[in-house]
Amino acid sequence: MSNTARTNIAGAELAPDWLPAPGDVNGLLPSMWAHDVERGPGGDVTISGVSVGELKEQFGTPLYVMSEADFRSRARTFKDSFDAAFTDICGGVDVYYAGKSFLCTEVARWVDSEGLRLDTCSGGELAVATRAGLSGDKLSLHGNNKSDAEINRALDLGLGRIVVDSLHELRRVAGLAAARGATANVMLRLTPGVHAHTHESIATAHEDQKFGLSFIPAPSPDSQARPGTPEGVGPDGEAPGMSAAEAAAKLAAESASINFLGFHAHIGSQIFEAEGFEIAARKLLAFTHRIRQAYGVALPELDLGGGYGIAYTAVDTPRPAAEIAQALAAVVRETCAELDMSAPRISIEPGRAIVGTSTFTLYETGTLKTVQVEVDGADGVTAPRRYVSVDGGMSDNARPVLYDADYSAVLASRSSQQAPALSRVVGKHCESGDIVVRDVYLPNDVAAGDLLAVPGTGAYCWALASNYNYAPRPPVVAVRDGAARLIVRGETEDDLLARDLGA
Repeated sequence: MSNTARTNIAGAELAPDWLPAPGDVNGLLPSMWAHDVERGPGGDVTISGVSVGELKEQFGTPLYVMSEADFRSRARTFKDSFDAAFTDICGGVDVYYAGKSFLCTEVARWVDSEGLRLDTCSGGELAVATRAGLSGDKLSLHGNNKSDAEINRALDLGLGRIVVDSLHELRRVAGLAAARGATANVMLRLTPGVHAHTHESIATAHEDQKFGLSFIPAPSPDSQARPGTPEGVGPDGEAPGMSAAEAAAKLAAESASINFLGFHAHIGSQIFEAEGFEIAARKLLAFTHRIRQAYGVALPELDLGGGYGIAYTAVDTPRPAAEIAQALAAVVRETCAELDMSAPRISIEPGRAIVGTSTFTLYETGTLKTVQVEVDGADGVTAPRRYVSVDGGMSDNARPVLYDADYSAVLASRSSQQAPALSRVVGKHCESGDIVVRDVYLPNDVAAGDLLAVPGTGAYCWALASNYNYAPRPPVVAVRDGAARLIVRGETEDDLLARDLGA
């Protein structure tokens, strides 16, 4: 959203057009909440019949509150929708839950029990998967700079796939596998050059970023080479005129210690438009066909990544899983027919789209203050802006400060008939940028001690949480069938001091 839209706050007629209607301060827009979240008879928010007041009393605040039924339902919907769309093309789809969005042992078990696989990005995430009891063939390992220890752990576990990010890494994986007489299951992550309409920090398929193997050919011998590069060799060791993607495919096809599965691409995150996914699918299928023609290798798999968006605010319009599946299936079917090739087994990697809306963060309000700010575009006109402080902030949700991410909030402990006031929900940290929700209508009578709920915090909030200002990270509670239980214990001050080795 533009800064102009955010600061037009003189009244409802000038309010940001993405905000909910000023008069609806008690509503819960279904697209932004887990399906079992509603207002109880007393006006308080409940999840699977458990009120936020009960949750506060039992677990304290801040608190991540997750609907287990909603998570499972979304996971199952992705699996069923994509299987239905692709059955006649390639026998169905392998759905890898993107663990980086939120992962703990309990969630890993949910993923497994719903028929999904698990995508990891580090040795730590592999450790969680192992502790949860998942078998190696159901796991993948991503990362642009995997350590030897992480690669060896993947080989120890017999991982279903290691997603290799560069020629340098491919040589390391091949060497480590050969040294132990093993074969590594490898996919190559490509950079298809697709521009995803999302924040720059979460767009991952354009050239100028750290991920993936480029389609752009290496410079010819007479062009400017990187210092130290042998004459006639590209910057990553590829032959002149050959792209890093093709050089890696050739090496993978020829290596005795590599089981070359196919290609992978991920164009970004929080994406609503279908075009980017469709363009990437066409490019990867065409490249798969070309590699088969050039090197005689039939690649059995193709991973089209994830990045499907969710509703953080009232104007976000996420696409249903079935709609995404049908659109991608049509492209794969058509492209394979044009190329006269059998379709590889397709896989996808949703994370946010499964866990994001399943969770809200519960806060208690504290200090409130109102300031007068100048209305953007209206010289000399000022309007009130109310600051509502809560007992968490950027330590439990770093996305607003990292990505300028928008969220919403509701008064959760009661309903109110008071007039709406355009408010800014802020955290308790020693940073002026510690903003949880930049602009939201809340009842005029919100007071210290009220509970606020911020929806859509299941993805990348706990995962990015920090101990800034020595704040303990909050617990995660899963609610199902009217009962709540801890699945991640909250930190204590003793936890924070345990690693401090001072006297």
